[in-house]
Amino acid sequence: MTAKLLTPISLRSIIARNRIVISPMCTYSATNGMVDDWHLAHLGKFALGGAGIVFVEATAVEARGRITHGDVGIWSDDHAEALGRIAKFLKTHGAMPALQLAHAGRKASMARPWYGNTALTPEDLARGDKPWDIVGPCAEPMEPGWITPKAMDRGDIDTVIAAFVAGAKRGLAVGFEIAEVHGAHGYLIHNFLSPISNKRTDGYGGDLAGRMR
Repeated sequence: MTAKLLTPISLRSIIARNRIVISPMCTYSATNGMVDDWHLAHLGKFALGGAGIVFVEATAVEARGRITHGDVGIWSDDHAEALGRIAKFLKTHGAMPALQLAHAGRKASMARPWYGNTALTPEDLARGDKPWDIVGPCAEPMEPGWITPKAMDRGDIDTVIAAFVAGAKRGLAVGFEIAEVHGAHGYLIHNFLSPISNKRTDGYGGDLAGRMR
């Protein structure tokens, strides 16, 4: 009997050649959000190896939504065009190209893992990894010593929603066939869902319905 893992699976209008999925794994190796040949080689080998679905790492829908300076982005058409080269390669070699749309919220603008995976330090600044303004449901940093985010007003919320929509449309236009919205790990959507980080008193806080809005 053939294991189901190695059999095709239908997902709406697409069919993956098997059920092996390469999850979105951050590499912190982009420059200003742009992927390059390194990312093509890194992700392309999974398609060549036979995976059915290959995800690009967490891809920020806004520049301020990157986790680190090395994160991939899709906040402009130029970013999407670079990603499209990867999508085309994956598809050509039999894998479904998949995109994870992300926004780091109050965990944005932090150090890369090999530099501590924490708040930016003077050493990071000396390397050129300078902080940027970040946003979250409340003006409360993730930990003492981290950047304090701006508490998002309705305009900020609408802007981020529009950025997710634009990111999804760009991804679709350049050949991605699967989209995943990142809602975990203490990033922006998780910030809103959790009563630990969401202490708002308006319609986007309070009870579960408000926090989910």
